[in-house]
Amino acid sequence: MKKQVFLMVLVSLMMPENLIAAKFPNGGWVAEKINARDEGVAVSRTLVMEMTDRHGKKRTRKTKAFRKYYGPEKRTVIFYLEPRNVKDTGFLTWDYRDAGKEDDQWLYLPALRKVRRVSASDRGDYFLGTDLTYEDIKLETRVSTEDYKRRTVGEGRADGHRCLIVEATPVSDEVAKELGYGKVEQWVDSEIWFVRKSKFWDTNGNPLKTVSARDIRKVQGIWTQHEIDVENDKTGHSTKFLFSDVDYKSGVPDKFFTQNTLRRGL
Repeated sequence: MKKQVFLMVLVSLMMPENLIAAKFPNGGWVAEKINARDEGVAVSRTLVMEMTDRHGKKRTRKTKAFRKYYGPEKRTVIFYLEPRNVKDTGFLTWDYRDAGKEDDQWLYLPALRKVRRVSASDRGDYFLGTDLTYEDIKLETRVSTEDYKRRTVGEGRADGHRCLIVEATPVSDEVAKELGYGKVEQWVDSEIWFVRKSKFWDTNGNPLKTVSARDIRKVQGIWTQHEIDVENDKTGHSTKFLFSDVDYKSGVPDKFFTQNTLRRGL
């Protein structure tokens, strides 16, 4: 009987998925390493968004973005500076560590002169004409450990760097519907624990978009992406995010992360 059990365990370990699991680190552990990477306490930066439709027509938005950690909690705000028709638009996020507490997100639209709360059911909506969702913008370079279960499925190269490939699937159909994603594959550079590329599929299993983080280099000792390219497989639309004037040392005032400042602007 013991011999039969041993053989069954041996056969199980020889299954392809188990051989992969034995060769590569656990996907959940990889996610923890990504989220443990140093991002500094606070950062300010200029962010330019270039949106191009399938016909080549381009729109450009210039913003100023700030992020600050309050212990395990994170607050992020984006103020639109140009062009005139979107100037003073603002987006504010309070990201809580407690998985049982819903994050707070607010959007200020100057044409309406009011702050609108973005609910959890809206987090899979695309952010102001870009190809990233409200949830994508909130996470920045982090990954969600509450919404996904993960497994490492192999190795590959992204932007010339050797990476672990981690497959992430939503924990439930309800979460998948909220996020708009049925599956995500992330190419993780284990030298710096940065996601260099992500491929997304919709809830029907169709290719949705590819996100590439580029020009990753140290700023004031912290690994920082300076460009994000997003290609939408469904619409042919694309968005390029360009970061400059990145500063981790000067600090960011607490008042920037309030609804009052969201209304007034910088």
